[in-house]
Amino acid sequence: MKSMEHYYQPEIECASREQIKAWQDERLVKQVRHVYDSVPYYRKMMEEKGITPEDIRSTEDLHKLPFLTKEDLRKAYPYGLLAKPLSDCVRIQSTSGTTGRRVVAFYTQHDVDLWDECCARAIMAAGGTKEDVVHVSYGYGLFTGGPGLNGGSHKVGCLTLPMSSGNTDRQIQFMCDLGSTILCCTPSYAAYLAENIHERGLQDQIKLKAGIFGAEAWTEEMRQDIQEKLGIKAYDIYGLTEISGPGVAFECSEQTGMHINEDHFIAEVINPVTGEVLPEGEKGELVFTSITKEAFPLLRYRTRDICVLTREKCSCGRTHVKMSKPMGRSDDMLIVKGVNVFPSQIETVLLNKGYPANYQIIVDRVKNSDQIEVQVEMTPEMFSDSMGKMDQRENELVNALKAMLGIYAKVRLVAPKTIARSEGKAVRVVDKRKLY
Repeated sequence: MKSMEHYYQPEIECASREQIKAWQDERLVKQVRHVYDSVPYYRKMMEEKGITPEDIRSTEDLHKLPFLTKEDLRKAYPYGLLAKPLSDCVRIQSTSGTTGRRVVAFYTQHDVDLWDECCARAIMAAGGTKEDVVHVSYGYGLFTGGPGLNGGSHKVGCLTLPMSSGNTDRQIQFMCDLGSTILCCTPSYAAYLAENIHERGLQDQIKLKAGIFGAEAWTEEMRQDIQEKLGIKAYDIYGLTEISGPGVAFECSEQTGMHINEDHFIAEVINPVTGEVLPEGEKGELVFTSITKEAFPLLRYRTRDICVLTREKCSCGRTHVKMSKPMGRSDDMLIVKGVNVFPSQIETVLLNKGYPANYQIIVDRVKNSDQIEVQVEMTPEMFSDSMGKMDQRENELVNALKAMLGIYAKVRLVAPKTIARSEGKAVRVVDKRKLY
């Protein structure tokens, strides 16, 4: 087994900007040629723009390439974007989406090894060593969460518990009996585990020191709540099945954004309407180009995630660009009465007001007018309040949400345990307008 030091090499993660750019220039040129020669679907897109591989000489030419979208992946399903013979591929992963055709991604053994290394970097950035017990509660199978962190944990040399999601009783039993020290799961499931641990009075038996949470949006307020309840440091991790899976970017101890593994991925931020590349520090849609993947290399893939990129010096010593926590999505943000509404805005208000991270947003259309209702679960202490106090609480939340969103949102406080818990991605939004 390779030593864990392999996954935090100063010459890679602390390389100079000049060295990072040199890697990216060389690998981009090679990747464009590989895709052009191997993927007829993408070659046609390039030819329609009058672009040949010879036009791409460095990252300065990246903007010349056409964008890829999830719709392209669905049109090309299943093999249309495959850049290697199937005989060279060793794995398929797939998105967890429930609408349209699924997106499938292919991996050579080289791709799997690089993916595992990216996840190993994330674990080490969270303080992981070969002495740790990594408790992986992401789903396994086609979903990338479980396999990605599992492989990264092995690379570091940790004792790995491939728990998958669900069966909370067993999760907590193993956490106590086997001394899990790093928890990997969705933030909503981490909050659910914390709730169960407290209800059972098992805080003293939990040895967790860190958590690596991703696969769904979560706010800074939710992070603080999880950290306090589990007594850990909570780290964000980012990835997409289309690009490889978790580990594309990850947080370090500074917790002020996620370092992108720039030796494997080139990140851009664009205006989601015009496609114009935006300068560092401006908010826009995140676009990724894979420069080391073999089987399923995507060039200028539009993630639809809204974020900011920054190269400000980081106290951890890593020099790779940071991306902010996604601030919403350019394609599925809620538009209510002409106003852009992100669930993270609502979550921020609720957690700041002392409510648990269990809520649901219901959007409907009544008499040609959009209406939004936020169902908020109360704590047992809140639930024991008088009816008058309940009315006061609802009015306070209505006013706070209006100040945040700029529109009126109805608030309905519900009893504890009323809103279904999630062992995977939480269902935060029910948009009934889509049913008409």
